[in-house]
Amino acid sequence: MADEASSAQLNLLSTPVEPSIVTTKTSAPETLLILDTETSGLDPQEHQCLEVGAILFSVPEREVLVQQSFLLPVESNAAEAINHIPASATRRHQPWKEGLRYLQALMDAADLLVAHHAAFDRQWFGQGRLPEARAPWLCTMEDIRWPAELQLRSRPSVRDLALAHGVPVWAMHRALADCVYIAEVFRRREDLEQLLEWGMEPRVLMRAQVSYDERHLARSAGFRWNDPVQGAWTRRLSAREAQDLEFPVIALDRDEPLAS
Repeated sequence: MADEASSAQLNLLSTPVEPSIVTTKTSAPETLLILDTETSGLDPQEHQCLEVGAILFSVPEREVLVQQSFLLPVESNAAEAINHIPASATRRHQPWKEGLRYLQALMDAADLLVAHHAAFDRQWFGQGRLPEARAPWLCTMEDIRWPAELQLRSRPSVRDLALAHGVPVWAMHRALADCVYIAEVFRRREDLEQLLEWGMEPRVLMRAQVSYDERHLARSAGFRWNDPVQGAWTRRLSAREAQDLEFPVIALDRDEPLAS
């Protein structure tokens, strides 16, 4: 998200990150489109999107404006054991082309596209039948830092995020259900505007400067070992988030060798 701003911030971050760095000020969007996809596999070059769920959400009113869900026809679904959608059901007669046109209208109405694990969902847009996504994305798993009192993991699942906010979980791995959980979480957050503003701050990939004996600090802060940089604890952070850590970090060059 915000790749150009992230690139500009990368040039500002020296080794180590200094407290004097000023973070970019953003304003909270008013209309969100919460999206989720179900797919026949993990690779957009080999597999297909077979279901889309979408909720147009008003931030000021904390209300759902529109919700939509529809299937896209596929010949096979290798992920049926996970999403429980038979390929034969996707080929039943239904107005999926009209659904795509309406999805485009919803995307055009949104200030921000929101998904849990947005890095996965966004790669399907502009591929196959799905329209190109022109609005910026926000990831509720990676970009939003949920309050510590919720006792969530650094990258919580949709299920855990919903349950932590008192949202009943009745179904998983269907697109609209996961959108509903995120919408219900947002309805319960009085600090939603602040969470969105912080979530939209430019981020760059940073390496934790910790010793072997201190590796638990990086792990607890949501850093990953060998992912995506080999031999390093890394995580995408804003300058503000970097300043709040218990250990120093450095911004990585984009040509840093990635783990295989």
